Parts: sequence; C-alpha cells; structure tokens
Amino acid sequence: MSIKSPNYVDKHVGSRVRMRRIMLGMSQEQLGEALGLTFQQVQKYEKGTNRVGASRIKQISEILGVPVSFLFEGSPTRISATEDPGQVPSPDSVSSFVATTQGLALIRAFTRITDPKLRRSVVNLVEQIACRED
Repeated sequence: MSIKSPNYVDKHVGSRVRMRRIMLGMSQEQLGEALGLTFQQVQKYEKGTNRVGASRIKQISEILGVPVSFLFEGSPTRISATEDPGQVPSPDSVSSFVATTQGLALIRAFTRITDPKLRRSVVNLVEQIACRED
C-alpha cells in the first residue's frame, strides 16, 4: 500500500489558512469551533492532509475576514525542467515560512522599522548570517 502525499495546492491553501489564523491570533480550536469542527480537523486542513471543499473554503475565508482568492494567492505551479529551482525560493517555501510563528514575528518587526538604511542593514546582517550557514 502506497502512502499518498498531500497535493501541493492543498498544502498551499492550508498554509495560507494557518498564516491568516496566526495573524489574527486565533487558535486552531477557535477556528474549529467557528467551523463546527475539531482542532484536529483544522490541523489536517492546514497541513494539506485533508482537502477543503469549496463551501468550506468560502466559510473559512469569511471567518478569517479575507476573500477566497487570498487562500490561493501565490499558489505554486509545477516547476518546469528548464527552471533552476535553487536560484530563487519557491512561492511555496516563502508561504510556508510566512505561515510560521517566527516568520510572522520577523515580518511584523521588520515592517515596523521605518528607516530605510536601518532596514538595509538588517537585510545585510541576515544575509551574512545565512552565508556563514552555507
């Protein structure tokens, strides 16, 4: 018996649900309650393990206060053989990072920096740290 991995679009939609839920400070339990589901079912949606039906997507978007299109925004496409995926982070990996607590905290903190030179310095610092990791 083969184990079926989640579809990349289901994973993307789930990560967008998670990102928005975290942005609102909402728990999986709270979203589940609003949907009439358990937090475990919300967890499965967010991981892409279970597919979200059209009516449920509409319901989720209303609860999270976003248009349905938000949940599909930046949806990954299959990489063609001519593209070099190592050159640029995929939209899927960026979306996955933004959906984490650390990613969201980093974005919130960075956007509060108003000085462009200081912002550039922060980017330079992070790039230097990343180079050391390589």
